Amino acid sequence: MGLCRTASLVFVASAMISAGPVAAQSFTFSNVVIDGNQRVADSTILTFAGISRGQTVDAATLNTAGQNIRASGLFDDVDISTQGNTLVINVVEFPTVSQVAIDGNRRLADGEFLPLLESQPRRIYSPAVVERDVATITAIYARNGRINASVTPRIIRLSENRVNVVFEVSETGVTEVERISFVGNRSFSDRRLRGILETKQAGLLRAIISRDTFSEDRINFDRQVLTDFYQSRGFADFTLQNVDVTLTRERDAYLITYNVQEGQRFTFGNVSASSVLPEVDTALFQNALTTRTGATYSPGQIDRDIARLERLAIQQGLTFVAVEPRITRNDRDLSLNVDYALVRGPRIFVERIDIEGNSTTLDRVVRNQFRTVEGDPFNPREIRQAADRIRALGFFANAEVDAREGSRPDQVIVDVNVEEAPTGSLSFGANYNTDVGVGLVASFRETNFLGRGQSVGVRVSTASTNRVFDFNFSEPNLLGRDLRAGFDLSYRTTDNQNADYDTENFRLSPNLSFPVSENGRLTTFAALSYDDLSGLEDATGISPFIQEEAALDGVMTQSIGYSYSFDNRRTGLDPTTGFVFRFGQEFGFGDTQFIKTSVLAAAETLVLNEDVTLRATVEGGNLAYQDGFSRVTDRYFLNGNTLRGFAANGVGPRDYDPGNDVNDALGGNTYAVARLEAEFPVGLPEEYGITGGVFVDYGSVWDVGRSPTDTTLYNDFTARATAGLSIFWTTPLGPLRFNFTDALQAEQFDETKAFDVTISTAF
Repeated sequence: MGLCRTASLVFVASAMISAGPVAAQSFTFSNVVIDGNQRVADSTILTFAGISRGQTVDAATLNTAGQNIRASGLFDDVDISTQGNTLVINVVEFPTVSQVAIDGNRRLADGEFLPLLESQPRRIYSPAVVERDVATITAIYARNGRINASVTPRIIRLSENRVNVVFEVSETGVTEVERISFVGNRSFSDRRLRGILETKQAGLLRAIISRDTFSEDRINFDRQVLTDFYQSRGFADFTLQNVDVTLTRERDAYLITYNVQEGQRFTFGNVSASSVLPEVDTALFQNALTTRTGATYSPGQIDRDIARLERLAIQQGLTFVAVEPRITRNDRDLSLNVDYALVRGPRIFVERIDIEGNSTTLDRVVRNQFRTVEGDPFNPREIRQAADRIRALGFFANAEVDAREGSRPDQVIVDVNVEEAPTGSLSFGANYNTDVGVGLVASFRETNFLGRGQSVGVRVSTASTNRVFDFNFSEPNLLGRDLRAGFDLSYRTTDNQNADYDTENFRLSPNLSFPVSENGRLTTFAALSYDDLSGLEDATGISPFIQEEAALDGVMTQSIGYSYSFDNRRTGLDPTTGFVFRFGQEFGFGDTQFIKTSVLAAAETLVLNEDVTLRATVEGGNLAYQDGFSRVTDRYFLNGNTLRGFAANGVGPRDYDPGNDVNDALGGNTYAVARLEAEFPVGLPEEYGITGGVFVDYGSVWDVGRSPTDTTLYNDFTARATAGLSIFWTTPLGPLRFNFTDALQAEQFDETKAFDVTISTAF
């Protein structure tokens, strides 16, 4: 090979001497000799070179040929020379990769890197590829907050022209988001604004929470969230001027500053509907508007009204009618007049909907999220809403919905590209409740069963006082409509550790749910249940009520019922206030006839620049028997979640006969409870997830459903009241709530509880 390089130099030199400054010497060859190649064929190398036998070449052409061969990425060294009429090409092939390994990675597993690397076993080794892989590994560490991680490639030579590629990693510590601050915010505190962002400051649980690491994608998402937050609260001119992201001098923390310009807060002025189309009944569309003069301006409310008018137009048989919101400003009173103009839209149809990327999820699951089918008029707003519904399914890590021109100018093709995500979970663990003690829990949940969009859940729980088995199944789009069908199966038992009896309950309940309004939903169901009251081996010390009820043995009950729910927390006119209402009835028939009624109304609002949350809840229930009587397994018992400050079964009707050692809670056929509470910051950094609260509860449970005896206490309405302090702690394991309670109004034999720990739930 050294002789070949010498010949090449001699050739180039002689060409330059003979040609002088005028022209370079040309050369024509009839033979080609290629040496050093083991895997790559001669013809392939000649193709890379881009020259052929008999072609006249000069030094520049040969130099270009050598560069072309090197650019293939298959060779470590390339040398081209001429010997007489023979072109000699000497190559040194890159070795083959035998193995690829990551060394030094303790925080991230190999599986997070290896599938993304270009260096793979049995591929050709390339220094350029290795450098790109180094950049890939470094970028993965950067996304996980370790921007100072370094990666050094090490090449281990093996026999038969093979190598092992080892990436040696020095992970270093996490570069966290140390501070998120805002400049220009006058209406809302930094704390309130930080609360809506996906990115969080590093806090007490930084080793578990991953949102305190910097992510460019998360910052872009937060920019949109911040804009939506302000605009939904009337700040129509809000602009996010820039987001300043800097590193500390030690490169161990990020400092993020949002520079905002709030502008003025606007309300809705005059709201109207208009049209020049003769077929449009303007008054009908005017009555359909829900936006009211004086309400806080919100683009979301305008979008909801547009969607409502478009649906009305379709119901009226008006095709290709578009709704254009025409907004005029009144800076004098800071109001925005909105005129919803119904105009003639373009005659464009949906040619087809193409779905790609769903290897598990069936096409129909995605198609069910569209209110548009092939052949319908094209509505861009509906396509965007369908995209939102697809993402809200939770089946996909990413979902993109785009429209492109179809086979004709008046047709469009809707492309849906999805990337599937895991939808199942299997967990084993333990839980603790101050009422039932420590329990073991195993659960399985699949929200996209067999790719059909169906939900299946199984839960088994066992504690010192009870055992629970639950199974549920639901189909969210029965017959391709917004019709949810499913059934629930449960089996529960309790022992007499906390009572003088054991209970056993089995219930099977198929159900059907469907929307009846924008915020309202109706559920109908049937139920078959079995209840047994047992374990009374000795009647001594047991209430005569319970003895009589246990004598009935197991009771089989058939029932039908319905429940209506109204929830405007996502679609209300005021984004700081939400309202929930639920009402339901169950009708028992057969051997046991009863009507069971339940009602709940709850509201939540944010005050003091949205730093304080106020909640109010009123709920109640009534169980009325027309044939037979209720048992202790049917009646209401108030626990620590319903009426705080009392133990389970610690309040309500009670059979108290100290002479016969009787002190049993009986429960009641009627209950009513009102709860008021406030949640507020306590001065700790919000990244700790700790807030405080105060609450007041008032209510009672009463009426055992039969004539009371001389030993029956509190059978009539007897009010109880409690007040207390709460500590809310949002942890990666779930939102916890610690209640410190004092009974303001309690009866002598009630069982109070000054402290409990619960899972914090929304109203």
